[in-house]
Amino acid sequence: MPELPEVEAARRAIQENCINKRIRTSTIADDPKVIGGVSPSEFQSSINGKTIVAAHRKGKNLWLQLDSPPFPSFQFGMTGAVYIKGVAVAKYKRSAVSDEEEWPSKYSKFFIVLEDGLELSFTDKRRFAKVRLLQDPTSVPPISELGPDALLEPMKVEEFVDSLSKKKIAIKALLLDQGYISGIGNWVADEVLYQARIHPLQVAATLSKESCETLHCCIKEVIEKAVEVGADSSQYPSDWIFHSREKKPGKAFVDGKKVDFITAGGRTSAYVPELQKLSGAQTEKKGRQGKPRKEESDEEPEPEDEENGSSKSRKSKKAAGGSKKQKKKVRQDDSDDDDSNSDEDEKPQKSAKRSTRKQPGKQKKKARR
Repeated sequence: MPELPEVEAARRAIQENCINKRIRTSTIADDPKVIGGVSPSEFQSSINGKTIVAAHRKGKNLWLQLDSPPFPSFQFGMTGAVYIKGVAVAKYKRSAVSDEEEWPSKYSKFFIVLEDGLELSFTDKRRFAKVRLLQDPTSVPPISELGPDALLEPMKVEEFVDSLSKKKIAIKALLLDQGYISGIGNWVADEVLYQARIHPLQVAATLSKESCETLHCCIKEVIEKAVEVGADSSQYPSDWIFHSREKKPGKAFVDGKKVDFITAGGRTSAYVPELQKLSGAQTEKKGRQGKPRKEESDEEPEPEDEENGSSKSRKSKKAAGGSKKQKKKVRQDDSDDDDSNSDEDEKPQKSAKRSTRKQPGKQKKKARR
């Protein structure tokens, strides 16, 4: 999923190549799932002939300021990416599409041609992104609901330490909360926690002042370094856990130390058990917290995991758990409304039949006596 460094790289590419240029023509995809609240023709007529004045970003959201509103706004989702023909723009690897054989790509949702012939395209392979036309992007969700930007509006260290002391939630989940700090996604959270030697499941309020200060420093250093190299992951330091995140369990190492994978904050999380240990009362609960990642699973979760700190899979499991409880209650009440065909429901019925068959046998023995 594109995070702050990738979106900032896109913003800078637009700022350097597209500012003060008029939009000659545009093509907006007829895809209501991605294009929000406006028809393609209305979107096109609203931006054609306008001049791009600036490119802005907050968290993982980007918008183009034109010489008059409304303004195009982009929420990158899982695979959103910006392409400028002839200009290299770093992208999250799962966002990449082929722009050599087909231009614009079949995945293009927003395509513009500028007055000098320069062409820009916003693509989305998995259709979780949102492209909107807004009068003031900062005054409405999702941007209006974001916390301070991790790069542009960093908390002061004292404020950060104080805020963590009040958060009774796992630190990884907190960092993924865009309402707390915006821009930090899964890989950045894993990286800063590794660099700070903090376990992803450690409750924020239990962190020492020293650990909080170290984490504050690591957030700044990791994000600034990623942005400095234009989100080109090949230029990330070799001692970053980032390079081991895509490897399978048992084959992932960083600086010779084993990398393990657990679920934290609804996301697959990479960490080094030897260096990132639970502390305090959580040490005793270590074996019960987090779920190891299955070796064969390379799937990414739905975007809601990160944006909202929740998981569709967890919600569905919870819902399923609730239905089981209801079924058990129904059986206890001998209700005729339970028409479930599950194995769980059939087992008690079979045992009941067996006990019924045994009963006549007992009666016969009594009769003989």
